[in-house]
Amino acid sequence: MAAQPQPQPVAPPRWADAIVLMICQSSQSLVIGGVALFLPLIRRDLHISFAQAGTLDATSTLVYAAMQIPSGLIADRVGPRRLFILGLVGVDLLAISFSLQREYIGLVANQALTGFFRALIFAPGLLLMSRLFPPARRATAMGLYLAGGVSSSIFLNLLGPVLVGPLGWRGNFALFSALGLIALGVFVWRGEPPGSRPAVRLHVPLSEARRLLRSRAMWLIAAIQYVRLAVVFGINVWLPTYVVVQRHYSLTVAGLLVALGAAITAPSNLIGGFIADRLGRPLVVVGGSLVVLAFNLLLFAESHTLVTLLIAVVINATFSQLYFGPLFAIPLEMFGMRNAGFTTGFGNAFANLGAFTFIYTLGAVRDATGSFTAGFDAIAVACTLGALCALALGRERRRLAAGGP
Repeated sequence: MAAQPQPQPVAPPRWADAIVLMICQSSQSLVIGGVALFLPLIRRDLHISFAQAGTLDATSTLVYAAMQIPSGLIADRVGPRRLFILGLVGVDLLAISFSLQREYIGLVANQALTGFFRALIFAPGLLLMSRLFPPARRATAMGLYLAGGVSSSIFLNLLGPVLVGPLGWRGNFALFSALGLIALGVFVWRGEPPGSRPAVRLHVPLSEARRLLRSRAMWLIAAIQYVRLAVVFGINVWLPTYVVVQRHYSLTVAGLLVALGAAITAPSNLIGGFIADRLGRPLVVVGGSLVVLAFNLLLFAESHTLVTLLIAVVINATFSQLYFGPLFAIPLEMFGMRNAGFTTGFGNAFANLGAFTFIYTLGAVRDATGSFTAGFDAIAVACTLGALCALALGRERRRLAAGGP
């Protein structure tokens, strides 16, 4: 009787390396969050409109979105580690440059370059993180990666309003750069974890990328990703301005609200990934989160007291990133790790197109109407459409699992 093949042991997660990677990811998030937190001060110092202020983040996001697919394809071919290091160096040096700019056009150019280098961090970083965990823990790994960026937001929004007195917004950006370079030094010093590099480098042909683009599931994932960052950036970029300008609270109150949201979002990423991995039903987490967010954005639009605003912030923080890990794990499950760079970059490109659209739109709506209400309502509609796309993606996932074309 033939001997039964023995199952291969599953390597445990490499938590130490994951934490170092998470800290590096968090350092570049300080730069992104700093632009949003200090936007009222930047706008005052440079005497620019709300629409122009929104252009700072929108420009970075547009370039970042355009670079997602190239970044993913390059990561599939040359490996993600070198791209990740190059991206962090670029972002940290540009943070110093941002603090030295005196003209609006210089800030826009700086943010465009920042978007380019940020694109070299996200997809390669996700691939590095996914290699540190077994396949059954993939959604958890994705959530942990983003939790690093969210945890830095707690630090930023609690200490940023305090440090803005002695340092100003310019000094804060110089500080962010120094912290980022220190984190990068630790990452380089530790080296590449043993066994994290594939035994054979996979050169994915462009014909395979074209085949993936003909998949209905890829475009449904792209649509959901578009909505995902429309919610995250639409709220996060404009929340401090909304609190200070439209609701007439102090920058300290705005910072505390954002920090509270970040404190909730960090464990939310991990919980969402854990639930999806445990149930094996990631799209339940995705679709359910989008439905809750649609209703919550209506609450945001009508928040006339600090209590209702606080409730809206808590709900948004809980559900806006609950489905991050499951959503990024789905294409890896459906299309395999061979195409991980391309599928991750493709989805995140559309996510950042959504961010660009709604960062600029909310600023333009505020200029035109004197209120953010219509902009929040528009994001609520987008969340509803995203939930419908999640239902359709569920059918595609079941069809492909059954061996459909």
